[in-house]
Amino acid sequence: MTEPISILVADDHTLFRDGLKALFGSVADTTVIGEATTGAEAIQQAEKHQPDVILMDIQMPDLNGIEATRQIVQTSPHIGVIMVTMFEDDESLFAAMRAGARGYVLKGADQDEMLRAIRAVARGEALFGPAIAARLMTFFKPSNSLAATAFPDLTDREIEVLRLLAKGLSNQEIADKLIISVKTVRNHVSNIFSKLQVVDRVQAVIRARDAGLG
Repeated sequence: MTEPISILVADDHTLFRDGLKALFGSVADTTVIGEATTGAEAIQQAEKHQPDVILMDIQMPDLNGIEATRQIVQTSPHIGVIMVTMFEDDESLFAAMRAGARGYVLKGADQDEMLRAIRAVARGEALFGPAIAARLMTFFKPSNSLAATAFPDLTDREIEVLRLLAKGLSNQEIADKLIISVKTVRNHVSNIFSKLQVVDRVQAVIRARDAGLG
C-alpha cells in the first residue's frame, strides 16, 4: 500500500484549516501532518515535517505566503506548494508562479478540485484551477507578444513594470504587487526611461498604452 500524500496546511483562519483537515481525513490517500498560521511558521513546519504538498494562503501575518513559498522551494524544491487564496488578480497569480508554486486554487473551489490539485502536485505536476487557467489564457493573448515586439530592448520584468506604470500604479504599489523593493522598482523605471528614450512617467505611459499595455 502506498503512503498517503502528506500535507501541511498554512492558513491563519481556523475554520478554513479545520475544513481542509476534515476533507483530507475523509479520503484514504491524504493526511495532514502539520499546520501553520503565519508565513514564518510555514517555513519552520515545512523544514520539520518535509511534507509532499503545502496548501499556502497568500495573506498571512508576519510573512506573506508568496515569500514563504519562495524560501521553502529554495531549500526544499521537492515540496509542492499550492496557493489557496481568495485573490484572483493577475499580479498575485504570477507572483506565486515566480515564487515556485506548482498550483493555485481559489478558496471557493469544490472538494474534487482541491483533491485533484493535491494529487497532481504530489505527482510532480503543476495544476492551476479552471478559473485560474482561464486567466492564464487571457494573459497570454497576443497583446503581450505585441508588447515584447514593440519594446524589444526591455526585459520581461521591465515590461511587467511598464504595464503597471500604464495602469497608474506608484513605485510603492508596483513593489507591493511584484514583491520586490521600491529601490528595485526605481532601477527598473530608470532603465525603462533610458531604453524608451523618454524623460518621465507620462511619456512612458503614453508609449505603453500605444503598444496595448495598461
